[in-house]
Amino acid sequence: MATTKIVPKQLIWIASSKADLLAMPAAVQDTFGYALHMAQMGGKYEHAKPLSGFGNAGVVEVVEDWKGDTYRAVYTVKLAGRVYVLHCFKKKSTKGIQTPKPDMDLIESRLKAAREHFKG
Repeated sequence: MATTKIVPKQLIWIASSKADLLAMPAAVQDTFGYALHMAQMGGKYEHAKPLSGFGNAGVVEVVEDWKGDTYRAVYTVKLAGRVYVLHCFKKKSTKGIQTPKPDMDLIESRLKAAREHFKG
């Protein structure tokens, strides 16, 4: 029986997303790193969920709570063969669980940049 080798999707960081992730606590980095690795391998992290407001753009969010703070990583898997990391941030708003508008606007502009990068 032949085994099939899964080729990981290319991981592409948009703007400051990688530096932002690396500035987070190690435990949060581990969680987000694992979620991104799963996306690269064609899977889905159990706590990853679609981020509303982006239709069928395949924008996914992973939320991690650590020592009273909430961190988020947002990426898209919709561009064939690639995982684009759009935004990694600590949620500052204390009202509700909704992603703050400035972060949503940033995600939207970075999604546009990812699409342009994908087109070449």
